Amino acid sequence: MPELSRAYDAVLIGGGIMGCATAYSLTAADPTVRVLVVERDPTYAFASSALSMANARLQFSLQENIQISQYAIEVFESFGERFAVDGEEPRIAFRQEGNLFLVAPAGEAAARRALALQRSLGCAVEWWTPGEIAARYPLYRVDGLAGGTFGPRDGHLDAYAVLMGYKAKARSQGARFVKAEAVAVEVGGGRVTGVRLASGETVATGCAVNCAGAWAAEVARTAGVELPVTPVKRQVFAADPAVKPGGPLPLTILPSGLYFRTEGAGQLLVGKSRDDDPVGYDFGYDRNRFLEELWPELAEAVPAFDTLRLVRGWAGLYEENTFDGNALLGEWPDLPGFFLANGFSGHGLQQGPAVGRYTAELILGRPHALDLGAFHVRRLREGRRLCECELV
Repeated sequence: MPELSRAYDAVLIGGGIMGCATAYSLTAADPTVRVLVVERDPTYAFASSALSMANARLQFSLQENIQISQYAIEVFESFGERFAVDGEEPRIAFRQEGNLFLVAPAGEAAARRALALQRSLGCAVEWWTPGEIAARYPLYRVDGLAGGTFGPRDGHLDAYAVLMGYKAKARSQGARFVKAEAVAVEVGGGRVTGVRLASGETVATGCAVNCAGAWAAEVARTAGVELPVTPVKRQVFAADPAVKPGGPLPLTILPSGLYFRTEGAGQLLVGKSRDDDPVGYDFGYDRNRFLEELWPELAEAVPAFDTLRLVRGWAGLYEENTFDGNALLGEWPDLPGFFLANGFSGHGLQQGPAVGRYTAELILGRPHALDLGAFHVRRLREGRRLCECELV
């Protein structure tokens, strides 16, 4: 491939949301920059974003995470126009049906603190009483709840269409994509010199960006860098309830962490993260997990869902940051030219637009539209944890 015989200003390892968003942002900021994206599976069959419930929300409790999502939602709301190529606009089906966090009495103070921060940053998030929740969603059991927070601009979208939109726009701006597997970040003279591929070829570059998602720790290790990032299996189940809601249900998050929303003609998508979820590259789903654990909990919260049929399920991977659950960004302190965009712990799709822009600004030495320095990887050495304390 002629692409591999050239030197590049930046080689992005991984062509998922982070790789595509960074490639787009680099080439949008400087059309002369030479960018190569290395992706071993351009079908994205195992891409975390495409296997997720594809949610975007403003409801975080860390200021920078809220601001990241504000930019993401702005991008998603105007995605077609922003990412049109030759007059053809991508359609990402962004459905802003809201996110509803149900709040138990023990969590009310924390939820109200998060709500106050969100509103101070201009987010139109609302506090609903149990009565208001019941009036809007009469299928829900509200006894025992303190209330809930609802974000009307939150919603879900077609994650694959987002990936393809970013990729097509980046390519139209000059970024090159190649199907190949990066097996090592090569180092010489104390800095990055290239990226070696499984074919044995080496692509010369002074800038390698780790956008490898759940495989991020493996890529980093080839450069002598240890990251606290592990691949954790998360499962999604699709069920057909006998009683159909009167309309779409928002992504509803119970105090226990179980979450669900409607999809299509009254079907439900259901999931829940647990501390003992399997670590590793396992993409099989366990139907008994739904039948024995999630369904009883779902039926307790929504009694009408005590009768349903499990239609299917699937599993994807979180690139879980075991240090503090937040993004790991920036240039590795001891290795000039090695940049990280890792550790998003299930929030990568909605954080891609802002992180791609920020990473491009770092590489090009440009001012930051949104300073995400709080997420710099140096905090690993400083023992400085960022706390997304109030919400999952």
